[in-house]
Amino acid sequence: MISWRKHYKQTLIAIGLLLSTSASIYGQDGDPKNGEKLFKANCTACHALDKQVIGPPLKGVVERVKTEGGVDKDWLHKWIKDNKALRASGDKYANEIFEKFNKTEMLQFPNLTDKDIDDILAFTTNPPAVEEVKKDTGTATAADGAQAAPASNTTTSVVIISLLAIAALLVWILIKLRQLVKLGQSEDLAGLNETRVKSFSEIYEKYHYVGKGLLTILAILATYGIWNWIMWIGVYKGYKPEQPIYFSHKIHAGEQKIDCQLCHSSAKYGKVSEIPSMNVCMNCHRTISEYGANDYMEPGKDKAFYDGEIQKIYAATGWDPAKQQYTGKTQPVEWTRIHNMPDFVYFNHSQHVVAGEQAIINSFNKKNPTNKIDVVCKACHGKIDTMNVVQMANDFTMGWCIECHRTTEVDMNNGYNKEYFKNLHDKLKKQYPKDGGKITVDAIGGLECGKCHY
Repeated sequence: MISWRKHYKQTLIAIGLLLSTSASIYGQDGDPKNGEKLFKANCTACHALDKQVIGPPLKGVVERVKTEGGVDKDWLHKWIKDNKALRASGDKYANEIFEKFNKTEMLQFPNLTDKDIDDILAFTTNPPAVEEVKKDTGTATAADGAQAAPASNTTTSVVIISLLAIAALLVWILIKLRQLVKLGQSEDLAGLNETRVKSFSEIYEKYHYVGKGLLTILAILATYGIWNWIMWIGVYKGYKPEQPIYFSHKIHAGEQKIDCQLCHSSAKYGKVSEIPSMNVCMNCHRTISEYGANDYMEPGKDKAFYDGEIQKIYAATGWDPAKQQYTGKTQPVEWTRIHNMPDFVYFNHSQHVVAGEQAIINSFNKKNPTNKIDVVCKACHGKIDTMNVVQMANDFTMGWCIECHRTTEVDMNNGYNKEYFKNLHDKLKKQYPKDGGKITVDAIGGLECGKCHY
């Protein structure tokens, strides 16, 4: 009986030690996979694992603070939850870090639990292995070279055979010409030479009706060709030039869902939708120094290409990513303009984006039920959120604009139109009874020359 009790107690002690050890290990190490999610959600705005961004690199931070400051994970918990309070308490190491990083105030995270912080620290200690990105621009393998060699030999053979065939054809033509010359020198052609027409005037005199008809047709075709060529001067639908810094609207506006007006803010409040300054790019790319979303890559481009384009942004703005500060040495970016109205054309972006927004969207979706849009910008610029390289999506001719004004119904219920055209409603309804009171842009002066031309 005593022996049974003794073993029972030992078993309970062993189980207790096992549970406490497991709990301490879990609490100490945490869950790196969950820590990765928390790290991306809370830390990546200011930190990276392997390099300094706004704050220091966080890979191995637990061991580093232990070596540098002689502090443990409990100190890191206090620092992450409320570093300001920790510094205010007089903690020497906390204040040293604050001074070292230019007194940059770190955000406080009181919402993170102890387990959340343990998971993040576990991720910084043992981050999951990341698969190496395959580069499209790698060198060819030996097998590729072996396959390429026969293809090259075949091409050479085809070229040689073609040249020989052309040479044989030329020899045959020379022989035939020689025979014709001898034939011309014989007496058999003497009679034919006497009846042969000697000049163009004789041909014209003989067939002048046919000649006049052909000349008339040629003149009409030439006039039409010249007129058609003149009418399409300045129409560059499909134009998509290469820019000095690669910028994918598909990644930014499409995959990342960034609002057009975050970068092109004056489209809503001004006449011109300006090209955003590089400082707008730096609002995000100060902390995003490399490309990470491999699924969004354009075919033929690899991670190294995208990382290099981000470095061009840094060079243009004079940003030193290592020191996390501006050098003052900037470089202008010579963007190639795509959409450019002639000087004699007046077009106001804000008028269309604000007053005409819903009307334009409704009109476009009515005419294109299988290709609907959700943003007014797409009515003119196409589905920009699907374009890696921006191109001119429409003609932007006078006829194209007039057609839009004739078919786009004015939203008389929005605040601006309801007040401005209050006294015109009855008059316009009498003028357009066939449409059941529907008023299009041309009814309120949309076709007047002075609306678009100075």
